[in-house]
Parts: sequence; structure tokens; C-alpha cells
Amino acid sequence: MTNAGDSLYAVAAMWLVYDITRSMVFTGIAEALLLLPLVLQFISGPLVDRWPIIRTLVSIQLIQALAILSLPVAAYTGNLTVELLLVTIPLLALLNQFVYPAQSAALPRTVSDDQLTRANSAFSFTFHGLDILFEAFGGILIALVGAASLFVLDSVTFVVAALLFVGVRIPPTKRPDEEASEIDVSGYLADMADGFRCLRGSVFVDMTLVTMVSNFGTGMTPAVLPSFADIRAGPALFGAMLGALGVGRAVGAALASRLETIQFGHLRIVTAASGCILWLGVVYAPWPPLAVGLFVLAWIPAGIAGVMGNTLEQVVTPNHLLGRVASVTASASTLTLPIGALLGGVVGSTIRSVSTMAVAGLMLGSVSLFYAVQPQLRHLPAMNDINPEEFNVGLDSLPESGKFDGD
Repeated sequence: MTNAGDSLYAVAAMWLVYDITRSMVFTGIAEALLLLPLVLQFISGPLVDRWPIIRTLVSIQLIQALAILSLPVAAYTGNLTVELLLVTIPLLALLNQFVYPAQSAALPRTVSDDQLTRANSAFSFTFHGLDILFEAFGGILIALVGAASLFVLDSVTFVVAALLFVGVRIPPTKRPDEEASEIDVSGYLADMADGFRCLRGSVFVDMTLVTMVSNFGTGMTPAVLPSFADIRAGPALFGAMLGALGVGRAVGAALASRLETIQFGHLRIVTAASGCILWLGVVYAPWPPLAVGLFVLAWIPAGIAGVMGNTLEQVVTPNHLLGRVASVTASASTLTLPIGALLGGVVGSTIRSVSTMAVAGLMLGSVSLFYAVQPQLRHLPAMNDINPEEFNVGLDSLPESGKFDGD
């Protein structure tokens, strides 16, 4: 439900910015501001590892519900401006940077290691399934009643999410010491440094660097998508394309649990190359429904990779470090998303949205080449054949007092 709220907000905010300004430069700036807080997830990691997860999730949902109501009030009073949107977008996105690392850290406490692939698959399928519903629904609502009305429904979804989180029970994590939930500045900085130190020299560095390249193309896409859709069919197609993106990821997430016997590295090479070809088909498809269908297929590899990448990270990382490690990898890999969005808007205004979409597809396809030429990536194991000792994440990199047994 929190993702449903995010989806409605993203659709309404991006379309409003484009509708007010009719400028891809402004939509690029808006998308960059929406994505920029993702880079700051490493700051939330130490706090996620220390704060009570459920209390944190509930509080953030309620704050978002109140903040989002300022936008329909501004629209009703005639004060909704692009400047207000550009201020509100990063504020709400920043609050979300505590939500997803917290959920990622909670999952391994709830299921055993041999169930993580299926758990991540179910989690991701639900996550992207709501993307499908609410982004497509958002596009239709924009066409019928206007974008500002979505913010009211958006606020309701955050309240529902808070109520749902209240009923969740998370088993406590085992820690190597008896640290209190409070955290001082020096302890916070030390915990943050642990997150970076754990990953040093591991395969996750290479995986993150490759993801940074592909995310540059991913960031370019939403900056030009409103214009791309407007040329073809208007806001309904914009919502359909966003929904197709969610469908593709959800299908990929559902398929991931059935592919856990295939080497991840080999699978990534084949699926990324296929996704690139399908993406170029979207760009030059003569018929909007065909473009939507191909867009679904082009995003399936991302759904598979997301589930398997999360599973690998969760299996090989000690539970008490997961918030920090997950937030560091997320921050680093998303660093290029806002840069891609900002440049995507500038490039789109120069070479037009169709050509910019093609460039984005080629960036995503480069993942296949990187995995093919880098042995450490090419030989990543199947999900049912992961040996944490081969990855050695979070053990040798920490001082002796930080090592522990049994978790």
C-alpha cells in the first residue's frame, strides 16, 4: 500500500510538472529531485539497523499522508505551482529512504535462507503488482478528473499502509553486542563506515558499478516519457507505459523463483541483451498498444535481476548488518538515476524524446556486455547454490569484536 501511494504520487507529480511547463527540461529536473534522495539511503542504513522497524514504518506513512495533502489544498486555492511541486517531490522521496531498507532488513528475519528467493519474489511481485494497478489507474484518473485529485487518494493509501504495518510482528535480530537503540554521532558514523567496509573488494562492488550504468538509462526514461506518450496518445498512454513497466517487473519477479537453478551471471547476460532489443522495438513501434506490450517484455529482466540480487545480498550478509549494506548498495547504484533524469530532460529537448528513449535502451543493454566480459560477474552462482563463505561479506572487513557466530 505504501508503494501504491508512491505510484499515484509519481504519476500525478510528473504529469503536473509537464502539464504546467510543457518542458522536458522541467520534467527532467522533477524526476532528478524525485530520485536524488535514493542516493542518500546509506545515511538511513545505521538508523534502520537500530530503530524499531515497525514504529519507523508507521511514523513515516503518517507523515507522508499529511504532507501530500498540502498539494490538493494548494490546487483548490489556486496556489499549485511548479515551484511547490519541485519542493515537495524531494521531501516525500527522502522520507521513503527509510521505508525500503527497513523492509529489506526485515525479510531475512521472517523467513529462512532457503526460502529467501521465493520470499523476495513474492515481495517484489506484490510491490510491482501495485505499480501496475495504481500507475495505470493514475493515468486514467488524470485523463478523467485531473492530476490534483490523485493526491487525496494518495494520502488515503499512506494511512492504510500505516494501519497495516501496525499489525506486523518482526523477530528481533541477533547482534554481536548489546547496543542500545539510541545512537550517538560517533557510533552512527562508525556504523555507516561498517556498511562501506563490508562491501570492499566483494562482487557487490562490480554489480553496483554495472547497475549504475544501466540506471543512467533508467533515469533518462521518465524524464522524456510524458513527452513520448503525449506525442502518441496523451496521459492515458503515459499511465499505460508506467503500468507496463510495473507489469514487466512483476512478471520478472514471479519468474525469478522458477529460475533459481540457473547461474545468475549467465542469466543476466541473456536477459539484458533481450531486454535491449525489446526496448528498441518500443521506441519505433508504429502502434501504441504494441509499444505498451513490448515495454512489458523489456522490463521482465529487471524484475528477475532485482529479486536475485536482493536474495544474494541477504544470504551472504550477516543480519545485523543488512540495513547498512542494503542502503549502501542502493545509494551507490542509484547515484546515476537523478543524473540520468536531469540529462535526459536536456537531451530530450535537443534530440527529441524518441531518440532519447533509444539511447536509454542502449544504456540498459550494456549490462549484458559487462557481465559477459567480467569473470566475477559471469560466474555468479544460481540462487540455490549460494555459499556465503565464498563472498565473505561483513566478516573479515570488521574488527574482531564485531565478529559473531550463529547469524
